[in-house]
Amino acid sequence: MSQRNKDLTTSLHDLITGDEDARVCKDIPESACNDQPRNFFSYLIANLLGKIADEIASARLILPWLLASVGAPAAFTGFLVPIREAGVLLPQLVVAAIIRRMAIRKTVWLLGAGLSGVALALMAVATGGLSGTVAGWAILGLLIVFSLARGLCSVSAKDVLGKTVSKGKRGTLMGWSAGISGLAVLAIGVYVEWFAGDAPLAVLAWLLAGGAVLWFIAMGFFAAIREQPGATEGGGDALSVALQSFGMLKTDVLFRRFVICRALLLSVALAPPFYVLLAQQNTAEGLVGLGMLIIASGIAGSLSSPVWGRLSDYSSRLVMVLAALAAGIQGILLYALVAATDSPWIGSAWLYAGLFLTLSVFHGGVRLGRKVYLVDMATADTRAIYVALSNTLIGIAMLAGGAIGVLADIISVQAVILVLALLSLLAAFWAWWLPEVTRD
Repeated sequence: MSQRNKDLTTSLHDLITGDEDARVCKDIPESACNDQPRNFFSYLIANLLGKIADEIASARLILPWLLASVGAPAAFTGFLVPIREAGVLLPQLVVAAIIRRMAIRKTVWLLGAGLSGVALALMAVATGGLSGTVAGWAILGLLIVFSLARGLCSVSAKDVLGKTVSKGKRGTLMGWSAGISGLAVLAIGVYVEWFAGDAPLAVLAWLLAGGAVLWFIAMGFFAAIREQPGATEGGGDALSVALQSFGMLKTDVLFRRFVICRALLLSVALAPPFYVLLAQQNTAEGLVGLGMLIIASGIAGSLSSPVWGRLSDYSSRLVMVLAALAAGIQGILLYALVAATDSPWIGSAWLYAGLFLTLSVFHGGVRLGRKVYLVDMATADTRAIYVALSNTLIGIAMLAGGAIGVLADIISVQAVILVLALLSLLAAFWAWWLPEVTRD
C-alpha cells in the first residue's frame, strides 16, 4: 500500500471510529496497532460481502422459493432451516478447540469462505440443470457443505476480530457492515421484484452465482488482514466438556426449563420457509412476490432489533413471551384465511410480504430474548458451558424438527403453519412461567 493510500485509509478510519489516533489500542497486541486501519477496512469489507452472500442463499427465504421453483417436494423445505442452523452450531464445539491451538486463525475463515463460495456456485449449477427430487437432494447436500463452511467462518471471525481490531471499535465495524449490507439486500429485493424479468430459475441461479463471487472476493480482503500470531495453549476440547456436562439437565432445574423453552421456540424459527412456500403457491408464477419478501425481511431486521433489545434489558422473559405469542396468533389467523378459499386476499403478494415482515420481527424477538435470558441466567462460571451445551441440544432438536416438513406433502403447507403456530403458543406459555432474570 502506497504512503498516500495508507494516509487516506488512516484518515477514513479515524473519521468512522471517531478516533484521533488509529494507533490507540485496547485489548489487542501492541504489534497490531499500526495495522488497525488496514485491518479495520479489510475485515469490514469481507464481513459485508459475506452478509450479502448469506442473504442471497437464505434458508428462510431464497432457498424455499428455489426448491418450489425446481419442483422439489415440500418435505425438503422443512429441512432447510434445521440444516442451515445445526450445520453452524454443532461443529463449532470441535472447531473452537482446534482454532485455539492455531497461532494464525484467519486461514480457517479463508477455508470456510472458499467452501461457501464453491457450495453456492454448485447450487447455481444445480438450479439450472436439475429438477424435482434430484434437485432437492442436491441443494440440501450443498446446503450441508455451506452450513459447515459458515461454521468455520463464524468461530474464526470472532477470534480474528478480537486480535486485529481494538476494543471500542468492533461495534462500529459490525454496525457499518450490517447497515450497508441491509441496503444492498433491499436493492436486491427491488431488482428481483420489478426488474428481474420472466425467467425465475435463471435469475435464482445468477443470484447464487453472484453470492459465490462475493465469497471469493471476500477471501481477498480477509487475506489482506495482518494478523499477529496468538497464544496456542489453554482451553480444553469444548465437545468433551459439553458431553460430560449433560448431567446438568438433571441437576440444574432452571437450565433444563430454559432448554425446553428454547426447543419450543424453534417453532418460530421453522415457520418462515413455509410462509414463503405458501406465498409461492398462491401468487402469480415466476418471481412475483419474492422481491417483496426480501425487502420485508431487510426492513424487519433494521426496525425491530433496537426495540427488542431495549425491551430485553427490561425483561428478556417477556420478550420471548410476546414474540412467541404473536407468531402463534398470526399463524392461526393465516391458516384460517387460507381455509376460507373464497378470500380475495389469498393471492395478494402484498399480504405475504406483510406477514413475512411481522414474522421476521417476531423471530428477531425470540432470538434476541433467549440470548439475553441465557446470558443473564448464567454466572461467569457457568456461562460457557450453558452456551456450549444448549447449542448442542438445540442443534440436534433442529435436525429432528426438520421432519415437520413431511406434513406439507401429506396434508398441506397451511397445516404445517398451524402446527408450528400452536407450538409457538405453547412456547409462550412455557416462557411465561420461567423466573425473571433480567430485572433485579
